[in-house]
Amino acid sequence: MTGGPRLAVRAVIMREGRLLIVNAYPGEVSDLWCAPGGGVERGASLHDNLAREVFEETGLAVRIGAPCLVNEFHDPESGFHQVDLYFHAQVVGRAEIAAHADPEGIVNRHRWVTRAELEGLRFKPDSLPEIAFGEGAGLLYDPLEVIVR
Repeated sequence: MTGGPRLAVRAVIMREGRLLIVNAYPGEVSDLWCAPGGGVERGASLHDNLAREVFEETGLAVRIGAPCLVNEFHDPESGFHQVDLYFHAQVVGRAEIAAHADPEGIVNRHRWVTRAELEGLRFKPDSLPEIAFGEGAGLLYDPLEVIVR
């Protein structure tokens, strides 16, 4: 892969003690869950990119807050390397997603989960429960991990 790592942004969105997670594998080919978000487009701020991605995937308008995690992953076979920047975010207005469909067809399921429910699922990154439900504040860093599908 040329051009360096891909940059992406993701939102940690809480509502009534539950975290919003999405499944971003078309056709439900994977049971892996993550926070909503996606690739950064040049010429737009990280916050604008994240608000756009969350709206595309969920139909929710969000206010972006402080960063909480820098996470890296790679695929040794293909050379793919991505850096995800996670931000806390709050829903502005309605918080219902049921009828929304991702226009790109990537995100196919959404769930609001408690910490116990999240820990019963397969998710990435490993530090997701800590940044969503943890007591600590500040910015965490997850070192490079191998991609999973």
